[in-house]
Amino acid sequence: MKTIDELLAEGVAGKRVFVRADLNVPLDGTAITDDGRIRAVVPTVAKLAEAGARVVVASHLGRPKGAPDPAFSLAPAAARLGELLGAEVAFATDTVGESARATVAALGDGRVAVIENLRFNAGETSKDDAERGAFADQLAQLADAYVGDGFGAVHRKHASVFDLPARLPHYAGFLIATEVGVLKKLTTDVKRPYAVVLGGAKVSDKLGVIDHLLEKADRILIGGGMAYTFLKAQGHDVGSSLLQEDQVPAVQEYLKRAAERGVEFVLPVDVLVAEKFPDLTTKAPAHPDTVAADAIPAGRMGLDIGPESSTLYASKLADAATVFWNGPMGVFEHPDYADGTRAVAQALVDSPAFSVVGGGDSAAAVRILGFDENAFGHISTGGGASLEYLEGKTLPGLAALED
Repeated sequence: MKTIDELLAEGVAGKRVFVRADLNVPLDGTAITDDGRIRAVVPTVAKLAEAGARVVVASHLGRPKGAPDPAFSLAPAAARLGELLGAEVAFATDTVGESARATVAALGDGRVAVIENLRFNAGETSKDDAERGAFADQLAQLADAYVGDGFGAVHRKHASVFDLPARLPHYAGFLIATEVGVLKKLTTDVKRPYAVVLGGAKVSDKLGVIDHLLEKADRILIGGGMAYTFLKAQGHDVGSSLLQEDQVPAVQEYLKRAAERGVEFVLPVDVLVAEKFPDLTTKAPAHPDTVAADAIPAGRMGLDIGPESSTLYASKLADAATVFWNGPMGVFEHPDYADGTRAVAQALVDSPAFSVVGGGDSAAAVRILGFDENAFGHISTGGGASLEYLEGKTLPGLAALED
């Protein structure tokens, strides 16, 4: 895999360089609530611009249905990128149409442009190779070289991620090179004890990675909504908590395999419960109760791990040499249910372990809860991509960058 360093060594002055970034940031209207993914691509864009490239940045945002939708415009992300670069960033109001062609043609050396949301074109996400390829052909006309730096999208077989690199000289950006290097530390020559913390809503989203990690990890800590399927698999009632009943047999099999292999599964011993899901808009006091994890009352739902669980989880992370964390422990967006997630984050800060926060809600939680990002070994920009890499899957966007 060639890297951006090799591209820079070849010389980029006057060349149009297409940077596939991940600017898929959360928005409140047009206000960006977490700019972490934009900040992550700044080193690549800035270095190319400094070297005199004409930089064309492209990304998706949200899930528009293959047609323009103002709610998913990249205009706010383009403006924020300009602020972070300290330079004006041009913005094209389409992907491969008249605005994109004119905007790119008008770029001077060392200047940057962002084209509109790639998913406004149905060809970006099409499952039809010919349709994706046709869109990639149009994108290729905007550039002389391709730099893949949108790690959060490399697990997608999309036109700008998979098909476009085949049409241009292609290189990995600084972010992707860093992300891959970090993930290799979680899969080869891992320093032990190796602890994995998995949370989030659905256990079905994590079955593949759990299956793979049973061969790798020394202990696996489970929190979030998925914990209640594990508790149910142990024979406990979980009240009205989030439950994937159809996944109980699979979870029971994983618990059995873990016991046979000596992999420690750590589940909550107490949880915070309430009668209903909290209001995340007003964040009004929820007044939860703390109950034993094996004694959740009927009609009550678990919404965070409890204080004893937080202490237990911190102790299981204290002596780890390597930690991977993906998924919050509870509804961290509400202050009454943030303590479990906060406790895990603090445990990683306090631990000497090489800690990787696996993108998505975990990365958002670290920032929202006020932690210094530099206190962690690495905060990934791609939760889904990280999980699929750890599952041992071939990621289309990484395969496309290989020669």
